[in-house]
Amino acid sequence: MSKTLLAVVRDYLDQHADPDGLAQTPIPGLTIIRTQQPSGLDYAITRPLACLVLQGGKQVMTGARTFTFRAGDSLLISADVPTVSQIIEASPAEPYISLVIDLNPALLTELMEQMKSAPVADEAPIRIEPTDSEVAEAALRLMRLLDRPASAAVLHASLVRELHYWLLAGRHGSAISRLGWPDGHAQRIARAVKVLRTEFNRSLPVEYLASVAGMSTSSFHQHFRNQTSLTPLQFQKQLRLIEARRLMLGEGVTASSAAFAVGYESVSQFSREYRRLFGLPPARDASVAC
Repeated sequence: MSKTLLAVVRDYLDQHADPDGLAQTPIPGLTIIRTQQPSGLDYAITRPLACLVLQGGKQVMTGARTFTFRAGDSLLISADVPTVSQIIEASPAEPYISLVIDLNPALLTELMEQMKSAPVADEAPIRIEPTDSEVAEAALRLMRLLDRPASAAVLHASLVRELHYWLLAGRHGSAISRLGWPDGHAQRIARAVKVLRTEFNRSLPVEYLASVAGMSTSSFHQHFRNQTSLTPLQFQKQLRLIEARRLMLGEGVTASSAAFAVGYESVSQFSREYRRLFGLPPARDASVAC
């Protein structure tokens, strides 16, 4: 099964991958990644997702923990958490290849209600397990739909649903169940995270975010940190710095312009916090990347 899935994914990448090896499929939430050499460090606040590794190897770090996963493994991230990732096994002959599926909380809620399952509250937000055969089979059928656009328009939703079902029913079920718990802490925090992601460049008082989540300020602060490992202010700061780095490295924007674009009023403060997160001052980081 894994060899067949890898072959189908490779064929799709050969036809649709961009110069960076990324293929955004027509199926919402389904992305394919190919990298032909080990990478540098990639900083992100990662959304809830399942990543099926088909070839090569990768490391993901969050806080003091490092997770290593390779072909045949699945990485599951069940909360918006800060990560530093790096591809560690890749070559032109055997590139790193993975299939990434965004997790849909509304779909998980519907499935959990039908399965009559309850969430497990103390699961870590990042987890590595061998890919369940049922998950791989559903992913293969989803990939094969991409060659038949008319059929994909009708059938993809049912296969995405099936993929979520097998994730819930398999090894990763306890880890992602809290995402589907109706109006649970995970879903409430997710509402605030959505605001932070879309409005990170403006002032967002904790009291306002707590009201979005429908929590008291103290309860919101506690659950936000428990779920994301960051305070709301730290979360917003990392979003700003990651976006500023993307502007500088990807679009050639100057450090001062990037600082103001993401909401900083002081370039010196931006430079200090940038260096604290990325290890180099903005201008130096941009020159090294070039």
